[in-house]
Amino acid sequence: MYDRSECTETIIKENYVVVYELLDEMLDNGFPLATESNILKELIKPPNILRTIANTVTGKSNVSATLPSGQLSNVPWRRTGVKYTNNEAYFDVVEEVDAIIDRTGATVFAEIQGYIDCCIKLSGMPDLTLSFMNPRLFDDVSFHPCVRFKRWESERILSFIPPDGNFRLLSYHIGSQSIVAIPIYVRHNISLKELGGGRLDITVGPKQTIGRTVENVTLEIPMPKIVLNCTLTPNQGKYSFDPVSKILLWDIGRIDVSKLPNLRGSITVQNSASTMESNPAINVHFTINQLAVSGLKVNRLDMYGEKYKPFKGVKYITKAGKFQIRM
Repeated sequence: MYDRSECTETIIKENYVVVYELLDEMLDNGFPLATESNILKELIKPPNILRTIANTVTGKSNVSATLPSGQLSNVPWRRTGVKYTNNEAYFDVVEEVDAIIDRTGATVFAEIQGYIDCCIKLSGMPDLTLSFMNPRLFDDVSFHPCVRFKRWESERILSFIPPDGNFRLLSYHIGSQSIVAIPIYVRHNISLKELGGGRLDITVGPKQTIGRTVENVTLEIPMPKIVLNCTLTPNQGKYSFDPVSKILLWDIGRIDVSKLPNLRGSITVQNSASTMESNPAINVHFTINQLAVSGLKVNRLDMYGEKYKPFKGVKYITKAGKFQIRM
C-alpha cells in the first residue's frame, strides 16, 4: 500500500484499519510525530492477504511490538543494519513546465516546478554529497529533513545521509524572472463563424529540445457548447470527440520531426448559432526524456563513510504541468 502512487477511495476502504494505525503513529495529540516512510514500514507492516487472514484468526494487529531501529538515533529516517548485494543510487530530476501561450505564440506566463526523486539502495550508513553545475538556478527550494541546510547555504552542495529506498530529496521552483524555454509549439486555426459549420487546423512541433524527442503528446480542447460534432483527419495519432462533455482529445504519441503531426477537418455546429461565445484553449501534455528544460545538471555524487563503490545514475525528465495555449 505504501508504495502505490495513487491513493483512491477504494484503496482506503480496503485498508481502513491500516490507515487508522498509520494516523495513530503519525500524530501525537494532533501534532506530527513519525512521518518517515521507513519508520512507518517498521512500525506497521504493509498489508497483504496472508497477514490479513492471520490477524483475523489470531486477533493481532499490524503494529510492531518493538521500536524501529532508527527511531532513537540522530538519523531517524534511516534504519540500521542495511545490507545490499548490489549497491545503487539513482536520481530522477523531473521538471514540470507551467505555461500560458497566447494566440500569437508569445509566452504570457512560464515557470518550472521541479523535484529530485531518489532510489537509494546502499549498505551501511553512507554519507552522500551531490553537487550541481548551476545551483544558482533554484529560486525556492524545499528539502527532505536528511539534507544539511547549513552546507547548502554556504556551498550550494547537498550533503545528506539518505533514507533507505525511495524518497524525494528536494523540490524546487524556477520562477518567471528566469527565461523558461518552451519545448513545444502549436499552430492553430479555428473558425466557427460560418452558419452551420466551421473548420479546425492544428499542427504541433518541437521547439528548443536540443534534439530530444517529444513523447506522450496529448492535446485536450474543451470545445464551445455550440459544437455538435467534429469530423477530422489526423496524419499522426488518433482523436476522439465526446459530444456530451464537448472535449476533443488528440493522442499524438511521439512527434515525428520529418512529418509534423497535423489535425484538420470540419466542425458541425448548431444551426441557430452563428458565432462561438469564446475561443477554446488547448491543454497540452508531453514528456521529454534526458532533458531538464531549465538547464539544471548534476555535477557529481560522492560517498563517504563506506568503502565500496556504488553504481550511480541520473535521469532527466521534462513534463508538461499546467500547459495551456489560447486559441
